[in-house]
Amino acid sequence: MLEELKERVLKANQYLVEYGLVTLTWGNVSGIDRKSELVVIKPSGVDYNLMKAADMVVVSLDGKIVEGKLRPSSDLPTHIELYKAFKEIGGITHSHSENATSFAQACAEIPCFGTTHADHFNGPVPVTRVLTEAEVNENYELNTGKVIIERFKELDYLGIPGVLVAGHAPFTWGKDPEDSVKNNLVLERVAKMALNSLMLNPQLSKLPEYILNKHYKRKHGPDAYYGQRKK
Repeated sequence: MLEELKERVLKANQYLVEYGLVTLTWGNVSGIDRKSELVVIKPSGVDYNLMKAADMVVVSLDGKIVEGKLRPSSDLPTHIELYKAFKEIGGITHSHSENATSFAQACAEIPCFGTTHADHFNGPVPVTRVLTEAEVNENYELNTGKVIIERFKELDYLGIPGVLVAGHAPFTWGKDPEDSVKNNLVLERVAKMALNSLMLNPQLSKLPEYILNKHYKRKHGPDAYYGQRKK
């Protein structure tokens, strides 16, 4: 079942190691088949280098295991909430990458200081509110998804394909599993650049809006002109 998606989700999880986005097993990638509304996600706590495509777990959007012998990632309820709310995404990545997680732990958004950020995120990378004690004690992972969705109530989840969960770590998403990992990598690099920039200039101002808009729109949207024309 969904053999091709399993292979892609496996490879996307292995990219987390290749790109230096995870320590031990601190992260996960999932993908969704929108036709069947089934999610493929990595098993919980399994070494990335030992995983096989057959180890990927297939689950429904109500959280029931459809196929797989192993327990799915403990973050599955967060992924499911995002898939249900963000209808145009096809993959989700969660990591505890060092620099992005530092912003999350500081409960601080990542301002757009330069064009590298503007090329990929149409504004600052937002941070959620801190979950309440009740939200943590009951349905913690599901409520993590809910606070992300709450934060994006007035934001474009396609223009800003990532978020920092306060006190926790980043989640990113994309058109497919691989794209969600790419956005996680970009988020980590942008976070590192922001931290370095603030060390060099603690009074640094954010990039002017007109430069942000220029750089984002030249790569995204109907008037984009970066790269080659699609045939």
